[in-house]
Amino acid sequence: MPSNTAADFKNPLANSLINNLPVAVYTCDSLGYITSYNNAAEILWGRKPEIGKDLWCGSWKNYYANGSPMPLEACPMARTLKESIAIVGEEILIERPDNTRVRVKPYPVPLFDESGKLTGAVNTLIDVTQVTDEQIKQARLAAIVDTSDDTIVSKTLQGIITSWNKSAEKMFGYAESEAIGKHISLIIPADRLNEEENIISEIHKGNAVNHFQTLRRAKDGRLIPISLSVSPIMDINGNVIGASKIARDISEQHAAQEATQRYTERLEIINLMVESVSEELDLNKILQKVTDSTTQLTGAKFGAFFYNTVDENGESYMLYTLSGAPRSAFEKFGMPRNTAVFHPTFSGHGVVRVDDITKDERYGKNPPHFGMPEGHLPVVSYLAVPVFSRSGDVLGGLFFGHPEPGKFTKEHENIVVSIAAQAAIGIDNAKLYEEVKALNDKKDEFIGLASHELKTPLTSITGYLQIISRLKSDAESQKFIDKTIHQVKKLTSLVSDLLDVSKIEAGKLRLGIEQFNIKPVVEVAIELIKHSNNNYNISLQTSIDTLTISGDPHRIEQVLINLLTNAIKYSPGKDKVEVFLNTKGNKVMIGVKDYGVGIAADKLKQVFSRFYRVEGANPNISGLGIGLYLSHEIVSRHKGKLWVESELGEGSTFWLSLPL
Repeated sequence: MPSNTAADFKNPLANSLINNLPVAVYTCDSLGYITSYNNAAEILWGRKPEIGKDLWCGSWKNYYANGSPMPLEACPMARTLKESIAIVGEEILIERPDNTRVRVKPYPVPLFDESGKLTGAVNTLIDVTQVTDEQIKQARLAAIVDTSDDTIVSKTLQGIITSWNKSAEKMFGYAESEAIGKHISLIIPADRLNEEENIISEIHKGNAVNHFQTLRRAKDGRLIPISLSVSPIMDINGNVIGASKIARDISEQHAAQEATQRYTERLEIINLMVESVSEELDLNKILQKVTDSTTQLTGAKFGAFFYNTVDENGESYMLYTLSGAPRSAFEKFGMPRNTAVFHPTFSGHGVVRVDDITKDERYGKNPPHFGMPEGHLPVVSYLAVPVFSRSGDVLGGLFFGHPEPGKFTKEHENIVVSIAAQAAIGIDNAKLYEEVKALNDKKDEFIGLASHELKTPLTSITGYLQIISRLKSDAESQKFIDKTIHQVKKLTSLVSDLLDVSKIEAGKLRLGIEQFNIKPVVEVAIELIKHSNNNYNISLQTSIDTLTISGDPHRIEQVLINLLTNAIKYSPGKDKVEVFLNTKGNKVMIGVKDYGVGIAADKLKQVFSRFYRVEGANPNISGLGIGLYLSHEIVSRHKGKLWVESELGEGSTFWLSLPL
């Protein structure tokens, strides 16, 4: 306290006491001039007011509690002196010279002499800045908690709920008054109570639990998927006294994840089904795959595909495939009839989807059962989708059932309709394949029969020609006889090849497997071709004398003759063919190289196809394109390999490998 104010605190003890109080105290005379102030007042104001000159208050500036400027004459001390009354607890803001503000509660009290005359006033200033800021902070926090979209709940370490915001009321259905004071198990499912023990254990350690996904039960019994974050609540000494929980409803997130998972699974099923249908040509397998896939995709308990076979009365439909139930569950009821329920599907009028078929107006209209026969699989939810061919004809129908009502949705309907369209393509392809296969079988049957029928007269013709050849005849006649015999042999060889093709297609080509030396077989084939084509030099390049393999020597010889014949046939104007015989690893390698027309790169993979002839080759070169096909099949049945290396205009080398 400045010394020039000592007169106001005449008692030394009082002077010392007031001057050292931690609370700001100052006095004014009856006119309002400051007459004394203590150290706390000077610190609070941030300045030293002049005794006898500063009026009413020593602060730099004054403001109302709301922050608006306060005139000096309106300050509490001025009002006390003017009205001779004490003013209690009004909050004001005072500003210091350094522009900082302090929130205070002034308590000005008027002073009177013994006669009751006003002599001045004493004012005590209580700094409530920290208290008020904390109250504001708490109020703001309470407002944030109360208006938060997240559920915020606090509880004691014993699990007793101590706060419950509006979002908690909305999420769980319990009013604040219903939840406060109750145990947190109010909203925890019985099978998840151990979670609370684990959470409290972490809170006791001062650890937070973040983004824990779990389920909680609402007042109406619903289970709500939530993301839960729990933090410890501590007192001023750092002791854990409770826990604060923030819960966020993640039902939409869960639904989105489940939908994504569901769509992914459906897409995988559809892709596998489409791939299977596009590759498969067996009608039964296609229909079973479609039935299984659609039954799984719709969540049906059982599904069926009825293939559309109409009898003379226009009613009979054949049961083709089933899923989710054994065939015996349907067979005892016979074929489904053209009832009012089935008719829209089999006639192609559209999709039928009913939440409860037993309540549908079309149900139970036909005798003798007037509904489902006794022992029939329980069908309540019902979905039926017609399957159309490319031409628009109804191929049949996909039917699905479930014992509970309302199981099939528009989404299920759309899925099955899409799959039915894809299935129809597969069914049409399978039917076309069956038709082509049947025609092919007839063709093979014809080739086999014709070959047998041709071989008998050819054998007779050959015999008669050989008899005529032995009779004495002039040179000119003999020449024609030899040519005729040669052509008959070619025709006989062709018929034999056709017979072999027929046997291969029928799976009846037999091999006489034995151990034999491959080199003499190669040499015999070369000699046979040389005998009929003496204009060509056919050389064997090998260092092998003896090489024993297992196989049919006659068929291997047939392959070599085919390769040598082709080598000569497709190298007109040339005079050389080379044959290679060697080993490579555990295989014997035989190569036949010509220097003829060669084969284009894009034709190499097709040369072993049945009846294939290279386009662009000399049209005067004879043949049906079955020699290489037969050779390839014979080698394959020996577990060997036949391939060609060729370049157009540079000749070809056919390689044959057989296991040793």
